[in-house]
Amino acid sequence: MFVVMNRFKVKEGSETAFEEVWQNRESHLLGMKGFIEFKLLRGPFDEEDGFTLFASHTTWNTRADFEAWTKSEQFRKAHANAGKSKVDYLGHPQLETFDTVEGTFVAAAA
Repeated sequence: MFVVMNRFKVKEGSETAFEEVWQNRESHLLGMKGFIEFKLLRGPFDEEDGFTLFASHTTWNTRADFEAWTKSEQFRKAHANAGKSKVDYLGHPQLETFDTVEGTFVAAAA
């Protein structure tokens, strides 16, 4: 599996607006070849620098599946309004990608 994370430093006071952008967007991920899961994660508040850390987290079958997503019309649609919100960020998002080395999985309940 291949895991992709974008880390966002959201300035204090913009957290709710940031979450609403994600909750109200059309992701266009469902139906993409190799897409497994999406999560938006809220991390700790950094008092010293005044931001809350967020991460978007997607899991894909393969790196090639993720790369195909980034070149797709669905990707362009999902990101069409990026940068048009009233969210204040501390810098640009930081992309991180990971190849799964080992993992433990729980089977879905019947």
